[in-house]
Amino acid sequence: MNISLQMLDKELPTPERAHDGDAGLDLFARHPVILEPGERRVVDTGVAVAIPPGYAGLMIPRSGLAARRGITVVNAPGLIDAGYRGELRVILLNQGAERVEIRRGDRVVQLVIVPVVTPGVEVVDELDETSRGAGGLGSSGR
Repeated sequence: MNISLQMLDKELPTPERAHDGDAGLDLFARHPVILEPGERRVVDTGVAVAIPPGYAGLMIPRSGLAARRGITVVNAPGLIDAGYRGELRVILLNQGAERVEIRRGDRVVQLVIVPVVTPGVEVVDELDETSRGAGGLGSSGR
C-alpha cells in the first residue's frame, strides 16, 4: 500500500523512515518555534496526505525529543482521518524545565498509518458480565 503525500513546502525534506522497517515517517517543522516550559504550540509540517478509506494516521511523539528535551504531543496520538486533506499539524507541549527551540526542518513527530475498524453502535440496557466487571483505574493493583 502507498499513500499519496503532497509537499506543501518543497524546501523541507521528504518525510521518511529513519530505518528500514520503522513504523513511522518522520515529519518536519515548517516554521521555527520557541516552546517555553509548560507551553504548547501548533506546529505545521508542510505536508498533506491522502489516507485511504479503512485507515487512519496517528501523529506519534518522537522518543528522542521526549527523552532529551521533554517535548510531547498534547493529544497523543493526534488522529488524521482518511477524509482529511489539509496540512498535517501537530500540537507540541514542552514538559521540560527549559526553553526549547524547534528549528525549521527539525523532525517533530512521526506519522504512523494504521487500519481502522468502524463498527456500528447498538444501544443496550445492560452489558454482558466479565470477570473484571467495572474495575477501572488501578483495579489490577501495582
